[in-house]
Amino acid sequence: MRSIARPFLLLFVLTTVATACRADAVIVVTSTGWHTGIAVARADLPVAAVPETADFPDAAYFEFGWGNAEFYPEPNPGIGLTLKAIFPGPAVVHLAGLPDHPGKTFPAAEWVTVTLSDSGLQRLTAFLNASFDRRGTWRLAPSAPGLYSFSRFYSGTGSFHLFHTCNTWTVEALAAAGLPVEVAGVQRASDVMAQLGRRPARD
Repeated sequence: MRSIARPFLLLFVLTTVATACRADAVIVVTSTGWHTGIAVARADLPVAAVPETADFPDAAYFEFGWGNAEFYPEPNPGIGLTLKAIFPGPAVVHLAGLPDHPGKTFPAAEWVTVTLSDSGLQRLTAFLNASFDRRGTWRLAPSAPGLYSFSRFYSGTGSFHLFHTCNTWTVEALAAAGLPVEVAGVQRASDVMAQLGRRPARD
């Protein structure tokens, strides 16, 4: 009996040690100058955690963005949609299955790495998952083509308006992960990136 139990005990110890020694996750916050997003490596984001990531089987990173349901998907929104987006309206999630690191995929974009503990990554993942408005379904179908060939739009939760923008959403996600960021007053992409420049490098 003792000889049978010993291998299982060894397996339990090895699993516990491996979990305790797991390296922290490094996420990437991106900025186009007006819009920010959050990118997570495939290795740190199991498909079951955010089911819609299964739409991008070859992705190296998954980048999440959030915005107004009419303005965000429109390549040339014009003054009408721009003014309309000032007022509260439905939201969408923009999910991109990046073929490489965000810095290589978008060389002109600004980006910064953020290190999260395992628990911080779990909280961030829960926030990202909850941003999809599934309404009882397990996995959403895309609501519109994405901004790139490797991205799609999906119905999102929350309300977009002048004082709750894509950049507010990004900081809310980072705050949910446990980072010491301030949500109040955030509107522009520069508000997000400035906070990341001042914060500690670790959750």
